[in-house]
Amino acid sequence: MDFDLIVLGSGPGGYVAAIRASQLGLKTAIVERENLGGICLNWGCIPTKALLKSAQVFDYLNHASDYGINVKEASHDFGAVVKRSREVADGMSKGVQFLMKKNKIEVIMGNGVLKGANKLEVTDADGNKKEITATNIIVSTGARSRELPHIKQDGEKIIGYRKAMTLPKQPKKMVVMGSGAIGSEFAYFYQTMGTEVTLIEYMDNIVPVEDEEVSKQLARSFKKIGMNVMTSTEVTSVDTSGKGCVVNYKDKKGEGKIECDVVLSAVGVIANIENIGLEEVGVATDRGKIMVNEYYETNIPGIFAIGDCVPGQSLAHVASAEGIICVEKIAGHSPEALDYNNIPGCTYCSPEVASVGMTEKAAKEAGYEIKVGKFPFSASGKAKASGHSDGFVKLIFDAKYGELLGGHMIGANVTELVAELVAVRKLETTGHELIKTVHPHPTMSEAIMEAAAAAYDEVIHL
Repeated sequence: MDFDLIVLGSGPGGYVAAIRASQLGLKTAIVERENLGGICLNWGCIPTKALLKSAQVFDYLNHASDYGINVKEASHDFGAVVKRSREVADGMSKGVQFLMKKNKIEVIMGNGVLKGANKLEVTDADGNKKEITATNIIVSTGARSRELPHIKQDGEKIIGYRKAMTLPKQPKKMVVMGSGAIGSEFAYFYQTMGTEVTLIEYMDNIVPVEDEEVSKQLARSFKKIGMNVMTSTEVTSVDTSGKGCVVNYKDKKGEGKIECDVVLSAVGVIANIENIGLEEVGVATDRGKIMVNEYYETNIPGIFAIGDCVPGQSLAHVASAEGIICVEKIAGHSPEALDYNNIPGCTYCSPEVASVGMTEKAAKEAGYEIKVGKFPFSASGKAKASGHSDGFVKLIFDAKYGELLGGHMIGANVTELVAELVAVRKLETTGHELIKTVHPHPTMSEAIMEAAAAAYDEVIHL
């Protein structure tokens, strides 16, 4: 064999798996058809956060007088904002290139197709083909923007997240279909930058996977900045025959139309499992995903799969964790299987949303007797001082044993706080232990301790 391991795809699952494999002494290659770092570094997590930071800075400038600072007529250069985002992404991709060299991982650029349990054919940009072999192959091909059958993306008037990141001109009016993390983040970005945004969600609440109270708070915050938020609404068609778009929708009141310049389709993602040889080799798939066991082995010995192309949450940190577990298993270690019930989810609009574990509704439906504690950031000294007092921390405990069943936050920088709750759940810490864990003052993190105290009627600052 040419290698001990070939990784197909260099996203946050693939490149992390390759590095861990190299650390464990495996001769490793990674095959990538586009850019090292995959969607996350180049078209997802990283460049979107750069865009969102620009929007937050612009918002700060527009509200500088709230802090006693005078700024005259703040304006923005949309092209420069996009350019900065791309530069940040390019810098991170170069960082992955450095890590590949540092860890002596061979990078093979081209389109990879499975030709057997231990064989991959790679076609480069010039059409040249070569075969490489390995004892093990990990498929980590990620996912792309999902299209609705009746609303196809044309890349001009109906766009996906990649185009939304690099529009040459800022639209005056935009409709965003879907209010998950991608939809909500772009809706916030464009609204804050001055676009008139309508956010349309088919379910009853925006960010529908979140706790209902969090969803309703985010909707209030979005409406406060002027965004039009429509829930329980279905987009039935989009007419692109004119200069702009006419979005036809149906809600509980009947049918209606919205005119806009561009429609962003953010209705989820679909795995990239086509045309990579799965069918020919006999790798089992189901509902658009590669089927794997708890250590990411497929039904074909020697072929593994991780990340967005397997069942589970489509999140960068999930893919990375899966990659490490998979490689450690290949190397003969005994890694602990990933607990998919203890995966944090984050949405980086303003206010931010972060959560882990069960919602209140899910805990009740599972038959738990629960204790719920909630602490608003309006009662937090740090939040008030920073000028960001919207939101709250909500914790759900099992009343019998004190186990933290779920944690839900909305507010400034809460994505930086949620890891504490992930650790608490991992370590099986009880509510009382969390209350007695001294948190620094003044910090936003105090709200976690206070929310736990509220669940047990011990809250001090409410």
